[in-house]
Amino acid sequence: MQFMQVITSLLLAAFAGYIGAWYFGALEGNFALLLFLATVVTGVYWLGERFYFLPQRRKAAQALEDAAVQRRAELDRMGIQKVDVDAQEAKSRILMQPWWLDWTAGLFPVIAAVFVLRSFLFEPFKIPSGSMVPTLRVGDLILVNKFTYGVRLPVIHTKIIEGNKPARGDVLVFRYPPQPSLDYIKRVVGVPGDEVAYLNKRLTINGTPVPTSAQPDFLEQESMRYFKQFEETLGEHSHRLLNNTDAPAFVQGVTNFAYRENCRYSVEGVVCKVPEGHYFMMGDNRDNSLDSRYWGFVPEGNIVGKAFFVWMNFGDFKRIGPFN
Repeated sequence: MQFMQVITSLLLAAFAGYIGAWYFGALEGNFALLLFLATVVTGVYWLGERFYFLPQRRKAAQALEDAAVQRRAELDRMGIQKVDVDAQEAKSRILMQPWWLDWTAGLFPVIAAVFVLRSFLFEPFKIPSGSMVPTLRVGDLILVNKFTYGVRLPVIHTKIIEGNKPARGDVLVFRYPPQPSLDYIKRVVGVPGDEVAYLNKRLTINGTPVPTSAQPDFLEQESMRYFKQFEETLGEHSHRLLNNTDAPAFVQGVTNFAYRENCRYSVEGVVCKVPEGHYFMMGDNRDNSLDSRYWGFVPEGNIVGKAFFVWMNFGDFKRIGPFN
């Protein structure tokens, strides 16, 4: 048992060290991998507890009880009625789960439930920037459906069950192509085969302008500035977007991304042909969004899931609810 205490202490210290280094920026963390390892380690301890450690404790407790019964019988034969030893208390101490199992096997059901829920059903995210304003605000805590577009294995992201294809207008969370360890959230504007044109701040798909209608100006609380607001219809989705009349139409700071030859840039904006197996993403805050115009297309394998619900915003409870 002393050996198991040492091993468990080292494992817990390793997990704590990894989380600490991640928190302070000493390394780039991977929560999916951390949760997977925690599930495997606590699962091994849980199996050990159920099939070895607990039976051993029960066996020891039963041996203690048998010895107490035998001793009680011997004392009765000797005419001794009063016994100071409390066998039940000693038995309870033997059956008690040690700390190193309590912190591993005891946590396995909770960690396993979180792992399954997060990996295959729903995953929470926090909106860190204003690129999706007015649809999503900074500080929104959202839920992402992990199975709409098919079920993927955690960590390695291999699809094992097919699902629906992303449609124009869907709000997607995906792994940022230039740095897949980061998760981004944008709206699907172009699907495979589409020709997407964003010229003079007007969106056109396959030669057809996307319907828009003017809405009351939007007041951004942080800057206390008003921006032009429009309602846009993409596929079955109607959503609102912002335009900054002071921002130029041409795209600045374009990177050298895969299939860049599919795009044509000019002072008016950009025109791109979406390759097979890829998607063209844009933020609803059109002049304040680092999206496919700058870093290219999102491969189908980078998709994490469909964002659909704000479950909390501690600064504004009215934000809670579904969104388009």
